Amino acid sequence: MPSYPRAELEEMVQRWMDTNRRCEESLDWLPLADLYTQDATYGWNVGPNDEFMAVGKDEIREYAVGLEMEGLGGWTYPYQRVLIDDVQGEVLGLWKQIADATRPDGSHYEIAGLGGSWFQYAGNFQWGWQRDFFDVGNATATFVEMITAGVLTPGMQKRIEKAASGERQPGHYRVGDAPVGLWDGV
Repeated sequence: MPSYPRAELEEMVQRWMDTNRRCEESLDWLPLADLYTQDATYGWNVGPNDEFMAVGKDEIREYAVGLEMEGLGGWTYPYQRVLIDDVQGEVLGLWKQIADATRPDGSHYEIAGLGGSWFQYAGNFQWGWQRDFFDVGNATATFVEMITAGVLTPGMQKRIEKAASGERQPGHYRVGDAPVGLWDGV
């Protein structure tokens, strides 16, 4: 893992944050894909039987920041902390997942627990890989609460119906069957 100048990594993080903020505002996450190398990988675990992995910038654009973000328009992912390791060229960002929908008391639905992204910087202001983590149990509980309250967007309702169909969605694999493992290359 090569080291990078601290200032370059800080600029990359700022570019990521600025792009992320614009994507939240426009409800379009696709521009994030421009911040990855052509051969980048992006994955996360989705419980004991399922994991997601996008291989290459095209799959990241189509699956990770495309299909996987459907129904999440209006959600925000404010970063709470960002840790930069300029020796290993890695960044760890810890974020919250907050819906635009509100409860009767006015509070926003929010997925409890820690959420985060771990990035490997590849130079030229691009990520070589990204791994996300979040509390699947808390995410499920929040979506069940939103379903019960009738506040899911039509896009999220459609997404949950697809997931419940039993048909594996693009980029989703049984644990251990993905073309790149979550720990490969890290």
